[in-house]
Amino acid sequence: MARFEVQYLEGMRFVDIHLEHEMVRCESGALNYLRGNIAVHSQLIPSVGSLVSSLVANESVYRPTYAGTGVITLASSLGGFHVFELKGESWILEKGSYWASEGSVELQFFRERLLTSLWAGEGVVYLQTRVSGQGKLVVCTKGPVEEMELVEGEQLVVEGNCVIGRTQSVKFQMRRPTKNFWGRFTSGESIVRTYRGPGKVLLNPTMYWRYYMDQQRKKSPR
Repeated sequence: MARFEVQYLEGMRFVDIHLEHEMVRCESGALNYLRGNIAVHSQLIPSVGSLVSSLVANESVYRPTYAGTGVITLASSLGGFHVFELKGESWILEKGSYWASEGSVELQFFRERLLTSLWAGEGVVYLQTRVSGQGKLVVCTKGPVEEMELVEGEQLVVEGNCVIGRTQSVKFQMRRPTKNFWGRFTSGESIVRTYRGPGKVLLNPTMYWRYYMDQQRKKSPR
């Protein structure tokens, strides 16, 4: 089984992947460098369905594979990375969350319902990445990750997009924060995301401070 290690250096985080006659898949452009006897393969011509889906979802259609023995070092980030293991279940990952996985993990696109897509501000099509099967997976994060398990019928209400992934058994929808219509204008929250169990969600409760400062710098007028 491939070994994924999150490293920290000079305020930046990056992932090392150790292979021993194994294969992994990574996000397009994620490679920093590699050492050892590792072959890289990237599909030349994707299927029409995959190409259209990736363009609509703003996700990469090319996710190259790396096979052999050695160490792969992926690109660094002011944000972070979270490693967890799939044990036969399916997860839905938010846009831009997928980073790398073992070759045994299957990747597909998942489409949200039209009404949910419109309320989420994603237009008529809201596509995310679905991962399933067995094996380890790495996701990109803005800060430390909290894994929360919801029992049957339990609801998690979130303002903003701090949930980066959920098991497919968790029901997701957008709604007003209050029961009365006008309450949305006085509560300070116009719309919230709700997640109903059973299942698990991955939360980013807060950002790493370096990542936060970088985002604020990008927003400030020049």
